[in-house]
Amino acid sequence: MFNTAVSLVQDHGIAEDIAQEVFITVYKSILSFNERSSMSTWIYRITVNKCLDHLRAQKRQKRTGIFSQLFHKDTGEEVRGVTTFEHPGIQLERKENARYLFEAINALPENQKTVFVLAHIEEIPQKEIAEILNLSVKAVESLLQRGKANLRKKLSAIYDRRKTE
Repeated sequence: MFNTAVSLVQDHGIAEDIAQEVFITVYKSILSFNERSSMSTWIYRITVNKCLDHLRAQKRQKRTGIFSQLFHKDTGEEVRGVTTFEHPGIQLERKENARYLFEAINALPENQKTVFVLAHIEEIPQKEIAEILNLSVKAVESLLQRGKANLRKKLSAIYDRRKTE
């Protein structure tokens, strides 16, 4: 649950908060669990929904507060740079490459990012991803293929940018 959250929101503190929210939701809703899917699928669905809700709220804040994001609140200095997110478990020598990979993953459209993270980082089978996201298996396959294609383009652009730096 935490790994899924940290992969989607790319912030350890927020992922911890989301994991706590998921536990609370599971505790409060366990009696309404209808067993149409497995317990793990149900918990993944709750986790993904909480992450997507957070990301959508974050996008709304970005749209309304673009100027506040350009400058640090306390110092008034200009904010610069790319994300420095590092996923737990990545070996030290691979951290820089992982940072670029997560930068590219984060730039994918929300649905492609979610499917890619669940399939390739969490290693969840496509059938279960379809259940988690209430999609058909074909839709998951399509999102995965488009996500991979977009990821190749984004990684190529990042690689080209790194060569010129």
